Amino acid sequence: MALIRLIPTKSNLQFTRYRYPAYLLSGLLVLLTVLLLFGRGLNYGVDFRGGLALELRFSEAVTADSIRGKLEALQLSDLSLQQFGSNQDYMLIAPVTDESAQAAQQLQERILASLGNNVEVRRSEYVGPRVGAELKKNGILAVGFALFGIMCYIWLRFEWQFGVCALIALLHDCITTIGLFILLQLEFNLSTIAAVLTIAGYSINDTVVIYDRIRENLRKYKKMPLHEVIDLSLNETLSRTILTVTTVLIVLLILLFLGGEVISGFAIAMLWGLFVGTYSTVYLAAPLLAALNVRRTLEASDENAAVVG
Repeated sequence: MALIRLIPTKSNLQFTRYRYPAYLLSGLLVLLTVLLLFGRGLNYGVDFRGGLALELRFSEAVTADSIRGKLEALQLSDLSLQQFGSNQDYMLIAPVTDESAQAAQQLQERILASLGNNVEVRRSEYVGPRVGAELKKNGILAVGFALFGIMCYIWLRFEWQFGVCALIALLHDCITTIGLFILLQLEFNLSTIAAVLTIAGYSINDTVVIYDRIRENLRKYKKMPLHEVIDLSLNETLSRTILTVTTVLIVLLILLFLGGEVISGFAIAMLWGLFVGTYSTVYLAAPLLAALNVRRTLEASDENAAVVG
């Protein structure tokens, strides 16, 4: 209870005052992501580009250059080698031209023979090029259908303005998450797609709570300016937002530092999505309702509701 009391119960923050700088910032982030996507591109993991992925641990510290030197004789084109954790742990991704598990096994044996006996394979994964391309297509479709379904639900649950604004906010969250992965050149794989879908679910959950309070206040305060209704609704749900962000943040930090390399990409994406999802709900999804001039739905039971000028 002490923590809850530290959060103001009757705050009066004017969120919509900063809506235009927020629109500009969000537009720049989306534009930067598009430029990076065509310029730098995503660092696709083995899930999407296909190939043999090996998580290696050496018995002593080694450098990436020494590993590449030992593998030069194999003449592997487009070899990806990335250090993670200590200087004994590396992730190696090599392309496999022959779409068969036997060819991948033979390549793994050749790689291990070149590296010597001081290496341990902690994880081995093979995905064929055709399967990788299909997974990439299905991942894009999954995100697209999820966003469309969410928009339709919000449209039916509230008004069309709510659905459009929610979709804009969700697109912003998903696109900027992809931009983060391009900027940091983090591996983009199936777990990242799962993180993007989870971010969309988390963000829309927060958005629906605020939208429900906005609709309630629109009926309650019939003569209050729309921007003030939005600010009031955001302030009334601020305590819930802070508590939700804090509890999810604790879990994600534990996943990031103790979860290991396998789910590090998921944890990083979720950490970014936690903050950008909250930001987009407060500064995009809610203020954009005023730009679209959301309709004030009045009911007969509201005739005697309080009016605040």
